[in-house]
Amino acid sequence: MNTELTMLVYSVILTFLVISVPAMAGILQNGLATQAGNRDGLPEATVFAQRARRLQDNMVENMVLFVPLVLAAQAAGVSDAQTAMGAQLFFYARVVHAGIYLVGIPWLRTLAWAAALVGMLMIAGALV
Repeated sequence: MNTELTMLVYSVILTFLVISVPAMAGILQNGLATQAGNRDGLPEATVFAQRARRLQDNMVENMVLFVPLVLAAQAAGVSDAQTAMGAQLFFYARVVHAGIYLVGIPWLRTLAWAAALVGMLMIAGALV
């Protein structure tokens, strides 16, 4: 498996972990029985849980762009240093982004997001 597909798999695993954070925050705040129920009338989520939910949404939004780029490159037989570096940049920047987002550091979060965007643009650039 090439670097791009490896980074795609790692990114899917990261997405699963990111999705798990707000779920765990909800369990910690409300208890397992409440979270396993229909969740009507829950109290307002903690600041951390709200932030984790925004991180989850952001990760999913970025995966919607990253996944087709990697798959298009694979389908087109485009795999070179640029696409490999782009995929690596995306993954590692998203790891950093997740940590920064959860801690709540706004400008660094934006820089990490921008680095991941550059990674996607590198893959897209190799396709056009």
